Formats: sequence, structure tokens, C-alpha cells
Amino acid sequence: MEVAVKYFSYFGGYERKLDLTKEPFELMQEHIFANYGYIHKAVVDLSGGDNMSNTILSAIAVGDGRAHAAVKRSRLSKSDGYRIIENLCEDEMLVSVSANVKQEKDEVEISDKLYFPSPFLRFWFAFISPYFKGIKAGEYDEVKEKFDKYKDEFINLIFEQLCEELLKMNIDERIDSIGNYWDNKVELDLLVKTRSKKIIACSCKYTNAKIKKSELTKLQEKCVEANIDADAYVLFSKKGFSSELKSLKSESIKLFTVKSLKQLIQKETK
Repeated sequence: MEVAVKYFSYFGGYERKLDLTKEPFELMQEHIFANYGYIHKAVVDLSGGDNMSNTILSAIAVGDGRAHAAVKRSRLSKSDGYRIIENLCEDEMLVSVSANVKQEKDEVEISDKLYFPSPFLRFWFAFISPYFKGIKAGEYDEVKEKFDKYKDEFINLIFEQLCEELLKMNIDERIDSIGNYWDNKVELDLLVKTRSKKIIACSCKYTNAKIKKSELTKLQEKCVEANIDADAYVLFSKKGFSSELKSLKSESIKLFTVKSLKQLIQKETK
């Protein structure tokens, strides 16, 4: 599943069959660089291809998806940035997702976050579009340097999205809201409110180390700081969990590894 998550993060939505025994950059050379003109035309048909749209899309692709952060990163004016984002959402080049978690006394708003409709489009605007001049000239050193530097970090957001879909499958009641949470002090990878007003706080870690009890403690402390009265905690991990943390598993503390994502594949094949 680690291999599946990695390649899906880069090429999910790409139409041609890929040889997953090859390294990602080798596949980039074989499929993307060699067919740059054809793929570029297809992407332009979706995005419009103007410079300001490309700038915003690249800012979103390499960022955390927050609209205000993307506009700031793009160095466009707020009016231009938000206008372009609105147009891209209307054209379904971007998807805006929001959620609200309402507790008994306070309403906690979860701001909109922007996603690409496929991982490949995000990959394109992160690693291909900004370096089109070199790619067209057959010079790949710059894009390879950028890809090698950020290829692991790039997977984090897709892993988080996959965890969200997995979580939906493992909650046995209606979900009223689900998504990222942040305020001025605290950020949570996922926060869920169910129909029965149950609150579930989640942490998603795509790292090469087992997750320890300290990660659970950190998640609990964040909830306290944000005045979120969580009923349950869910942790997702690439490499599993320490024995101490596994011993704490219960109805209110659930643990999932990357292997658990097989449920998503099984769902699609039914």
C-alpha cells in the first residue's frame, strides 16, 4: 500500500498505464516530458492557461490548500487572487471544501480548503508547469532537483485525503461535517462531527517512524487548547504504532495504518 499511495499521489487520474517497478522520475521522463505538448494542451483546456490562473494553481499545489495562503504565495492582489479562485472553482478546476463543527456553546468554523479534482493535476502544477521552459528544451535538472526535494512531503496531503475517505467508511453513523480544522493557535488534520454530535479528532502522519503515545497526547492537548471536547481520537500512520500506543486502543482511541487503505480499493472493486 505504501507503493500504491506514493504513485497515486503523483499520477492518480493519469489515463495511461504505468510500470510501477520504475522510479517516479523515470516515469515522468517517459510519460510526461516526452508527451509534454499533448498533456499541456489537455490541461489548458481545463484551466484556461492564462498566467494568473497558472500562478494561483501552482501556489495551491505546493501549499496547504488554504485560499488566503495561496493568494499570498502567488503575490497577486487579493481581488485578482480570489476572483481567479472563484472562476477556477466554477470551471471545476478546483474543489472548495468546508466544514463546521458546532458544540453546545460555541460554533467552530473550519475555513474553506481548495483541492484539485485529481492528484495528477496537483502534481502537474507543482512540478511541471513552473518548469515548462526547461522541460520543453529537454533540460530536466531544475525539475528533478525540485521533485527530489519535495517528493516525500508532497504525499502528505494525499495521504490525509485518503485517511478522510477511510474514516468515512469506519464511522457507523451519519457524518454532519468532516475536514481540517485550524484557528489562530491550533491545527488538526481532521475533525469530525456526527449526527449525534460526537466529535472525533484525528492525526495523520506519513513518516518513516512508528507513532508513539506522545502523538496521542499532543492531539489531546491541541483539543483542550482549542476548547474542543473530543469524544474520540483517531490516528493514522504510515509505519504503524509503538506497543505502548497500541495497548491504549479502545472505542475512543482508534489506530489505522497505511495497510488499512486497502478498504478503499475493495470498495471501488465491489
